[in-house]
Amino acid sequence: MSSLKKFLNMIKVEHSIFALPFAYVGMILGLKGSFSWRVFLLITVAMVSARSAAMALNRIIDLKYDALNERTKNRELPAGKIKLRDAYFFSFLSIVIFELSTYFINDLAFKLSPIALFFVITYSYTKRFTSLCHLYLGATDAIAPLGGYVAASNSINGPIWYIALFVMLWIAGFDILYALQDREFDKEHGLHSIPVSFGIKGALWIARVFHIIGFGFLLFAIKLFNLSVFAYAGALIVAFLLVVEHKLVDPNDPKRINLAFFNINSYISIVLFFTFLLGKFYG
Repeated sequence: MSSLKKFLNMIKVEHSIFALPFAYVGMILGLKGSFSWRVFLLITVAMVSARSAAMALNRIIDLKYDALNERTKNRELPAGKIKLRDAYFFSFLSIVIFELSTYFINDLAFKLSPIALFFVITYSYTKRFTSLCHLYLGATDAIAPLGGYVAASNSINGPIWYIALFVMLWIAGFDILYALQDREFDKEHGLHSIPVSFGIKGALWIARVFHIIGFGFLLFAIKLFNLSVFAYAGALIVAFLLVVEHKLVDPNDPKRINLAFFNINSYISIVLFFTFLLGKFYG
C-alpha cells in the first residue's frame, strides 16, 4: 500500500462527503450576492484540512487505547503502518493549510480560526474525563456551518446558530450510538461516554432526545431563514433517515452500527445540502 493511501485511510478521507456539506450549507445561507468559486474552493480546502488534522490527531491521542481495543488495533498507527512522527507531521501540515485557507477567505475567518483549532485539537481528550464528550464532538463539527457562513457573509450573526445547534445535537446523538460498541472496553479502561454512564437503554433514549431536539432547531432555522417549501420537504426526509438510523442500530451488531453511522449519516448530510440549496433559491 502506498504511503499516501495509508494516510488517506487513517483520516477516512472518503467520509469527507459527510463533513463537507455542513460548511456548504453555511455558505449557501450566508450568500449575499453572487456565488464565488474562490470562496467555495477555500471553504473546501479549509474543511478538508481541518478534518484531516482532527482525524490524524485523534489517532495520535488515542493510540494507546486503539492498540488495546480489538476493534481498532489494526488501524494504521497501532499496526505500525504509519510512523508516529509522520502522523505528527501530517497533522502539522494540515493545520498550516487550514490556517492559510482561512487567511485568504477573510479577516473574520482568520481571527476565529484558533477557536476552531482549539476544538479540533482537544475533543479527543474529553472522553478521558466526561460523558459529555459526545456534545463536545458535536460542537466541534458544528463549527463547519458557522465557518461556511463566515466565509460567505463575513459575519457570524443571525439564525445560523440554530443550524449549528442542530448539527451539534445530530452529531452528538449518533456518536452516542457509535460508542455503544465500545461500552465494555471504555468501562474497563476508565473512559467516559453516555453508554458507560447510563447503560445501553439510557444511551439509546438520550440519543433519541438529542435528535428530536436537534430536529426542532432545524425547523426553527428553516423558518427564520424564510426558506421555501423545499426546505421543509428536505427536513422531512432528514427526519425519516434519523428514524431509520435508530431502527438500524443494534448494540450487539457492529456492522449495523457502522451502517447507521457512516451510510445513513452521509445520506442525511447530502439531503441537508440540497434542502438548503433548494429552500433558498427555489420555490
